[in-house]
Amino acid sequence: MGRVAVRIVLPALLVAALALAAVALWGWDRYTGAGPLTEPRIVIIPKGAGVAEIAALLRGAGVLDQTLPFRFGARVDGVDRALRAGEFRFPARVSPRAAARLIASGDTVKRRLTVAEGLTTAQTLALVAAADGLEGPVAASGIGEGRLLPETYFYEYGDSRAALVKRMHESMDKALALAWAGRDARIAIGSAEDARVLASIIEKETGVPSERALVSGVFHNRLRRGMRLQSDPTVAYGLSVGGAAPDRPLTRDDLARATPYNTYVIAGLPPGPIATPGRASLQAAVQPAETEALYFVADGEGGHVFARTLADHNRNVARWRHLLRERAKQGPETGAHPPSR
Repeated sequence: MGRVAVRIVLPALLVAALALAAVALWGWDRYTGAGPLTEPRIVIIPKGAGVAEIAALLRGAGVLDQTLPFRFGARVDGVDRALRAGEFRFPARVSPRAAARLIASGDTVKRRLTVAEGLTTAQTLALVAAADGLEGPVAASGIGEGRLLPETYFYEYGDSRAALVKRMHESMDKALALAWAGRDARIAIGSAEDARVLASIIEKETGVPSERALVSGVFHNRLRRGMRLQSDPTVAYGLSVGGAAPDRPLTRDDLARATPYNTYVIAGLPPGPIATPGRASLQAAVQPAETEALYFVADGEGGHVFARTLADHNRNVARWRHLLRERAKQGPETGAHPPSR
């Protein structure tokens, strides 16, 4: 009976082994072969998800057509315990093996948030609050005007809003310190904080890159002579108290209204920034152009006309006002009150 049993059991074991090998080969082939995706797709893997849950998510998203080869292959491949949470972009026809290795690599989708120069801190924080994929509240406590550097920030799904705001704050500190370290020795301001304030005014005065240093030169000339800066954006900021600027041209009453920021009324710089300056405006504030100009006014084309004397400036202002009148004949005028520096 023993020999008979052996003759029966051995073939059965061999058949079972062959069957198991065939299943393993099938599973490995399915694990390494092309998947069903016809176009790239993004899938979010939640924190704490195991290999079975991840396989189910990927199948539901169309990355896999079956879960078993992924679960089997990931274990054999040794990546099942290395799978990470996050947002992943899977290419078309990605194999289960490539999908598993992508998740294990932690190469998540990089999201971006672009903060434009010249926004207020409140406007910047509103962008952070509305950014998709970030978590938690915006930690706005103690963040003053002009303290968050405007540029493009990359982040990952699940990052905290507070951490992103902290990065913005630290980036501004570094940018300001770098600009101040490279300052011109002849400038008319005495501290890095003064540079931040002046840079914020420059930022709001012109959107033309080539004009920033010239505008800065005008303001430095006026500061040296004890002249008031007479900057319209400071008036608008004082009226808005850091919120939205008036959605209308400034009036003579506005220019005469006393606020801590109205540089038609106060001498020198206002008590703080009026917006968030970018790197270029920070540099312009401490490296002004050499110019004899003391005045500038809009030229009607997005830039400004600069003048050395009040008489020349008054002629430039007259031309600007004539242009406004001509435009008003063609439709409602929405431009800002011309600076009268």
